[in-house]
Amino acid sequence: MTESPPDANLKKPAKFRIGRWIFGAIALGALLLLADAWRPMGHGADGQRLARMAASPQFADGRFVNPQPLWNDIAGSVWAMTEGSDVASPTAAIPFEKVTAKRFQTPPPSGLRVTWLGHSTVLVEIDGYRILTDPVWGERASPLSWLGPKRWYPPPLPLAELPPVDAIVLSHDHYDHLDYPTIAKLSQRQTRWIAPLGVGAHLEYWGVPPERVTELDWGQKLTLTAAGRSSLTIHCTESRHASGRQIFDQNATLWAGYALVGKRHRVFFSGDTGLFPGMKRIGEQLGPFDLTMIEVGAYNRAWPDWHIGPEQAVEAHQWLRGKALLPVHWGLFDLALHGWTEPIERTLLAAKQLGVTVMSPRPGQSIEPATPPKQVRWWPNVPWQRAETHPILSTKVDGRRP
Repeated sequence: MTESPPDANLKKPAKFRIGRWIFGAIALGALLLLADAWRPMGHGADGQRLARMAASPQFADGRFVNPQPLWNDIAGSVWAMTEGSDVASPTAAIPFEKVTAKRFQTPPPSGLRVTWLGHSTVLVEIDGYRILTDPVWGERASPLSWLGPKRWYPPPLPLAELPPVDAIVLSHDHYDHLDYPTIAKLSQRQTRWIAPLGVGAHLEYWGVPPERVTELDWGQKLTLTAAGRSSLTIHCTESRHASGRQIFDQNATLWAGYALVGKRHRVFFSGDTGLFPGMKRIGEQLGPFDLTMIEVGAYNRAWPDWHIGPEQAVEAHQWLRGKALLPVHWGLFDLALHGWTEPIERTLLAAKQLGVTVMSPRPGQSIEPATPPKQVRWWPNVPWQRAETHPILSTKVDGRRP
């Protein structure tokens, strides 16, 4: 007797059907995530842009490199996850000043005024020019619109109230510095965009006209001129950091700091950086600076070369021959494991010990280094660790770490 073949129309086992549904749901979720993040992740360089990048002294084996490599303590990074602060984010509303375009209709009497808008976003008014650094008006430092570090307060200056600016300078392409929603909205403004090598590919992908983008290597410069004003030269300077917006583009674009050099005033913007010996050379060649804007937040002793840390920021300010220090890269996002007020607390303590002038404005507050306002502690008194407990010491600098 011959057995009949199994009916191909018989239902699959329940476990098979459930597994198929789960796989389908995961695949659909992955596609939705990719669709949400695809455009914010940006675009890689090619053609003439890539050829220019490859000619840079900082480029090797298809990637940009630091003269002093970044050191990471992998085991220490894992252990650090168990040591997070209970006050890594604010528990109450942060006071900030609401700003409108009207404030900027009157030029600063001293010729130099800065308005800190949170994190590394600063509107610098210098010798008749307006320069905007690392503009971030977006809700999250992330490629996803619904997941990732969320800002703690609204932008003090609504984007619609941003006055005309002569140039926007970008330090590198990490999400807390190169913000897709902001770039997309600013893309058609009549302004000059200045970025490190390779970052222009992101800008053009997001709608910035190519003729308005200038990409610079370390040591290169761009001079702005305008009728009735003396020139302002923007120098691209070395920094010690990294770049990347997804897994496969790590260090595919350059990172940098900037020196804004006018006829009367000079301002230094560090971008993100660890401490490196070249800061002394920058101070000697382009300083002294009326103001240094140096990042002080988002650090950990397990990765001390990625961010400079409060005490080393004060030290770098001295190397740069700065007169007044504006701490940036803190007070807007939770990007590390320390308390959210710790960067400014440690900066002020180190500055007091070394006799350095620090200005710590509220978000949205405008200040003139020539007439620094009285120090006001607008942040709460919450627990924080001192340098003795959690030191940030960069490697390969003056023998402080191998």
